Amino acid sequence: MDSSASVLKVIRARAEHAELIAPLFDAYRQFYRQPPDLGGARRFISERLQARESVVFVALIEQDGSPTALGFVQLYPVFSSISMKPLWILNDLYVVPEARKRGIAKALMASARQLALSTQSKELILETAKDNYSAQKLYEQLGYERDEEFHRYALCITC
Repeated sequence: MDSSASVLKVIRARAEHAELIAPLFDAYRQFYRQPPDLGGARRFISERLQARESVVFVALIEQDGSPTALGFVQLYPVFSSISMKPLWILNDLYVVPEARKRGIAKALMASARQLALSTQSKELILETAKDNYSAQKLYEQLGYERDEEFHRYALCITC
């Protein structure tokens, strides 16, 4: 994919962008060893955007007069009881393989940071797989610090 001649735009997605984001979201899930489910991905993203339960930024270029999505980041709002402030969970970040190493992930992360600033949030938090070294490198370059104080636990309810 030759996106070098096109201008990259990062926009805040609306419900009508679900069709553009769904294939990326499906690929993101497959990266984490989930079976392909484009219909489910489309429904999930559409529902989150329609209900305003998440914020999604999508990186787009114009190709042949129509937008092509190259990546996205999805964030969920939560609150910290300790600080009594809002914060954002940066839950999903994905860039199509053929467009990586072009600054798209950094642009998406910058949009996430700007959202946190504009909502006067305490912090952005995220987690990634222990073996996702390229993501860890990006996050550390952007100033994210690995939590050494708390352990993460999960109780599977519907596994």
